[in-house]
Amino acid sequence: MIDVFPFAGYPIAVFGLGQSGLAAAKALVKSDAEVWAWDDDEDVRSHAAEEDIPLVNLYNCNWRELTSLVLSPGVPLHHPKKHRIVELAGDAGCEIIGDIELLGRTQRWCNYIGTTGTNGKSTTTALIGHIMQTAGREAEVGGNIGVPALMLEALGPEGTYILEMSSYQLELTVSITFDVAILLNLSPDHLERYGSMSDYINAKRLIFHRQTKPRTAVIGVDNDLSGAIANELESGGEQNVIRISGREIIAGGVYVENGILIDDTENSKTPVCSLLENPCLIGEHNGQNAAAAYAAAKTVGVAPHAIMACIQSYPGLVHRQEPVSLVDDVAFVNDSKATNADAAARAVASYDTVYWIAGGRSKEDGLEAVKNHFGNIRHAYLIGDAAMKFAQQLDGCIPFTLAEDLKTAVNQAFEAAKADISNQPVVLLSPACASFDQFKNFEERGNMFKDLVEALPGKHLDPFERPGQFPGRVGPLGPEDMK
Repeated sequence: MIDVFPFAGYPIAVFGLGQSGLAAAKALVKSDAEVWAWDDDEDVRSHAAEEDIPLVNLYNCNWRELTSLVLSPGVPLHHPKKHRIVELAGDAGCEIIGDIELLGRTQRWCNYIGTTGTNGKSTTTALIGHIMQTAGREAEVGGNIGVPALMLEALGPEGTYILEMSSYQLELTVSITFDVAILLNLSPDHLERYGSMSDYINAKRLIFHRQTKPRTAVIGVDNDLSGAIANELESGGEQNVIRISGREIIAGGVYVENGILIDDTENSKTPVCSLLENPCLIGEHNGQNAAAAYAAAKTVGVAPHAIMACIQSYPGLVHRQEPVSLVDDVAFVNDSKATNADAAARAVASYDTVYWIAGGRSKEDGLEAVKNHFGNIRHAYLIGDAAMKFAQQLDGCIPFTLAEDLKTAVNQAFEAAKADISNQPVVLLSPACASFDQFKNFEERGNMFKDLVEALPGKHLDPFERPGQFPGRVGPLGPEDMK
């Protein structure tokens, strides 16, 4: 846990006692700060009290005694309207910051690599962490990826914090200037929080705050919005800019061509490794993630041959296009984290012959984002509350079965895929739905899928034993995929 020594003896408010807020409150208490903590949820407050966190009702306190408010990133700063606590803090001239700002103020001597974007943040952050730690670097991985910043270990001057940064967290972080700042892509997201796409983009752009050379911006250009930012930063000339792509040749950048990661940062078009050798990095989007991780690691001095070995040994993230097993040569992939159609579309696009398990508690977008990739789907097995709605959307487009529950879907998909073995079939759980109709969360859904696969009769192979046999592709995709 980080020692937040600058706040020792000072009163500091903490509002929002979820995972990151509770960690911040604990770190401040341990650092001898005078903590005034609060949450709107009574059960959350009770849990915090059990953890010996001092509680003060921030709606009825003297804000003039406070200098700082550590705010949960989920609390609205501006839109649709300021939270009442934000108003009270602002009226009193109290600074509003997040837990990652506390890390930056106390670990000033360290290096920082930050990753943001609408999609791919967690995979890229985890991959960079894997590269750095496996290569023997002193590094800690946290932020929005799940480990609160203040729960990380303190590092020395050679240490690097590798942080996944949401737009919310960027708005609450002012002291960190990232040595390497990564923007993967931009698409409409969290607009209920921002009100407009331009406000959302401006929040994401904060990752480049105060960057000057030799600091580096790594930017995905497969997306027009993020590509425009790459053009702006290059024109400004304040920092180094490395362009990355999962599908296009990028002169002077890092990109994927026919499944091969290419480093052209020294104008040499040097092949790094085949991403098809790692079943955790299948798909155009993962090609871009790998390109970003390579560019970041090389920028901070990790040797290219070491990065290559680390990319090939990357174990992936649980429930995110997670290779489960090859059963009688049928590949099974757990993408339970795909709780919306955009995420499911990226997974479906990664394989040529998909037996798709989808459904759960549907979100408003339905399956619109998957339509361009229907040609990859041999058959869909629909489960949960969304089964009938999805059946109506798929009717006349692709064959489907109302499987009702996950066990039935797995068994039916396995039998059908075995009959199509010459086409290297993949049974893909990528629900495009929340899990709350039949499961506590997407983790429980994904774990059940893995248990059901493990129980299937037949010859089981670990995907990493024969990675080249695990089907999949890494950009560039065909014209239909790129619409």
